[in-house]
Amino acid sequence: MENQSVVRRQRLKRRARRMARRVLPFVASLFLATPLAAPMRTKAAPTPGAELRLPAVTKTTLFNQHLHDIYRDLQVEQQGLRFEVFEKAMTGYLNLEKSGKLGEKQLLTVVDFGLPSTEKRLWVLDLEAKQVKFHTLVAHGHNSGENMATNFSNENESNMSSLGFYVTEGEYIGKHGRSLKLQGLDEGYNTNALLRSVVMHGADYVSEDFIRQNGRLGRSLGCPALPMDQKDAIIEAVGGQTCLFLNGPDESYSSKYLNQDVAMSTLLDRDNQMI
Repeated sequence: MENQSVVRRQRLKRRARRMARRVLPFVASLFLATPLAAPMRTKAAPTPGAELRLPAVTKTTLFNQHLHDIYRDLQVEQQGLRFEVFEKAMTGYLNLEKSGKLGEKQLLTVVDFGLPSTEKRLWVLDLEAKQVKFHTLVAHGHNSGENMATNFSNENESNMSSLGFYVTEGEYIGKHGRSLKLQGLDEGYNTNALLRSVVMHGADYVSEDFIRQNGRLGRSLGCPALPMDQKDAIIEAVGGQTCLFLNGPDESYSSKYLNQDVAMSTLLDRDNQMI
């Protein structure tokens, strides 16, 4: 009997070892197949008072898109107003608006002396209605050049045109009749405009007839002279603190009013207020 008991215990031990060899690999595979749980990450709480700011590149893209939209709506490309000139004029306009130098009229007058005098190179733009109010001829100063204006000056008695940004002031009656005073804002380029009596006025030498007879317009003593049949309407429209920009082929020209950051914030703030 005792031998049978020993034999039975030995059999049970061998069976237990065989079971263990079968079960252990299965259990191990379960542990290997099951990924360990990753620790949970919590999002950092936003800093109180933090503002959402658009990256600078996004603001620049939005600003450029706005300018192209306005340029397209005005339909001035087919009239010869180059986008790079319009962009400078709009940048200055927005800077002047931000600085509180402009009145309530949303008008921008652009003169491009990069074009010959035989072409219509003055535009009065209604930025609110997205319309061109006037597109006409304009003369440059006698000593600035013949058909093309190439020389510019801020000096008294230079008889040259002065580039840059102006704000229109009040009217008066002078030797050319109804005239409009202009305040030059770009130091070193046009700030002597009032001293030099550089004003907006009409002149007989600004006409298609004069061009046909002489191959170019007549020239002023530095004033942006207008056609006689349009000068009253233009002076009345743009008078009272509106922006005038005289562009020309002078690579040395610079202006503090060509600050694109100020222009961007002004235009984008205006759009946000309209939403």
